[in-house]
Amino acid sequence: MRRRKIITQIGSLPYEDIDMAIEYSLKHDIPFLPELPKRGDSMFEYIKKPGKLSCLEAFKKHEYKTVKVQCVGPATLVLGGYDENEAVMRAYEHIQSILDGLKAKETILFLDEPALGQAGFNYKSLWEPLFGSFKVTPGVHVCGNMNWDELLEANIEIISFDASQYDITIYPKYRNNKRISWGIEKKEDVKDFKKGDLITLPCGMGSPIYKVEDCEKNLEKLIDIAKGIKVKK
Repeated sequence: MRRRKIITQIGSLPYEDIDMAIEYSLKHDIPFLPELPKRGDSMFEYIKKPGKLSCLEAFKKHEYKTVKVQCVGPATLVLGGYDENEAVMRAYEHIQSILDGLKAKETILFLDEPALGQAGFNYKSLWEPLFGSFKVTPGVHVCGNMNWDELLEANIEIISFDASQYDITIYPKYRNNKRISWGIEKKEDVKDFKKGDLITLPCGMGSPIYKVEDCEKNLEKLIDIAKGIKVKK
């Protein structure tokens, strides 16, 4: 039996079969809403029709103590060519569709902002109407490098990042009462695990480099790493 509820994942998976994707998600400490790019669920595709995800309705048939869902962030949409108002509106509609009828005591919502370091505008102001409109635990996922002190000062609860590539513990504003979702390849990537933190892969598994058989292997890796993680006070 696992002692802690710490393992989840970013969201995208290489499955095409909806039932298999959901079954895989349910094996995690904190189940996550699967996104299936092979069925059209890549972030810039699903946001064209907010709320239209392959697994959404089947995922809602289950009840959760804690669940993780995600949405492409408005800053990423602006970087992709949307104006700020439409970016916020589309993200809002997508999140609303996900949460409507979702049965969970706690819902963690990550805004997926992979290239946030490239944003030359006030992205935090775009998050406020989203996190302020829904009863969720707010978090942001970033794949690349950025001004980590700036993100650590943001009004969010969880920062999800690629800990296999970057060490955010060296920055002056580090932690700042935040929970950290450590995106890891090995145990040593976790520099400072504290109560409330999570572990995931560094990014999603939706890219063509991943195959279905990689999913179970990666989950087993996370489970093995979790067994050796000690919580720091």
